[in-house]
Amino acid sequence: MHSTQQTPPKTAPVPVGGAVIDEQGREVPITEEMIQQACSALEKAQQQAAKRK
Repeated sequence: MHSTQQTPPKTAPVPVGGAVIDEQGREVPITEEMIQQACSALEKAQQQAAKRK
Protein backbone atom coordinates (compact mmCIF):
# COMPACT_ATOMS: atom_id res chain seq x y z
CA MET A 1 0.00 0.00 0.00
CA HIS A 2 1.46 3.34 -1.06
CA SER A 3 0.55 6.48 0.76
CA THR A 4 0.69 9.64 -1.28
CA GLN A 5 0.74 12.95 0.44
CA GLN A 6 -1.12 15.66 -1.39
CA THR A 7 -0.04 19.24 -1.01
CA PRO A 8 -2.72 21.90 -0.84
CA PRO A 9 -2.95 24.22 -3.85
CA LYS A 10 -0.82 27.34 -3.52
CA THR A 11 -2.70 30.55 -3.06
CA ALA A 12 -1.72 33.94 -4.40
CA PRO A 13 0.29 36.11 -2.00
CA VAL A 14 -1.75 38.60 -0.04
CA PRO A 15 -0.67 42.19 -0.66
CA VAL A 16 0.38 44.05 2.45
CA GLY A 17 -0.87 47.39 1.24
CA GLY A 18 2.37 49.34 1.61
CA ALA A 19 2.99 52.38 -0.57
CA VAL A 20 5.27 55.37 -0.90
CA ILE A 21 4.32 58.84 -2.02
CA ASP A 22 6.19 60.07 -5.12
CA GLU A 23 7.20 63.64 -5.98
CA GLN A 24 3.79 64.32 -7.54
CA GLY A 25 1.92 63.14 -4.43
CA ARG A 26 0.79 59.84 -5.95
CA GLU A 27 0.79 56.58 -4.01
CA VAL A 28 3.14 54.01 -5.52
CA PRO A 29 2.73 50.42 -4.28
CA ILE A 30 5.88 48.96 -2.75
CA THR A 31 7.10 46.00 -4.81
CA GLU A 32 9.40 43.13 -3.99
CA GLU A 33 11.90 44.56 -6.47
CA MET A 34 11.95 47.87 -4.58
CA ILE A 35 12.66 46.05 -1.31
CA GLN A 36 15.43 43.96 -2.90
CA GLN A 37 17.07 47.08 -4.34
CA ALA A 38 16.94 48.81 -0.95
CA CYS A 39 18.46 45.78 0.78
CA SER A 40 21.24 45.57 -1.82
CA ALA A 41 22.02 49.27 -1.42
CA LEU A 42 22.12 48.92 2.37
CA GLU A 43 24.40 45.89 2.20
CA LYS A 44 26.75 47.70 -0.19
CA ALA A 45 26.85 50.77 2.08
CA GLN A 46 27.62 48.60 5.12
CA GLN A 47 30.46 46.85 3.28
CA GLN A 48 31.95 50.20 2.26
CA ALA A 49 31.69 51.51 5.81
CA ALA A 50 33.43 48.40 7.15
CA LYS A 51 36.32 48.92 4.72
CA ARG A 52 36.85 52.48 5.99
CA LYS A 53 37.35 51.33 9.60
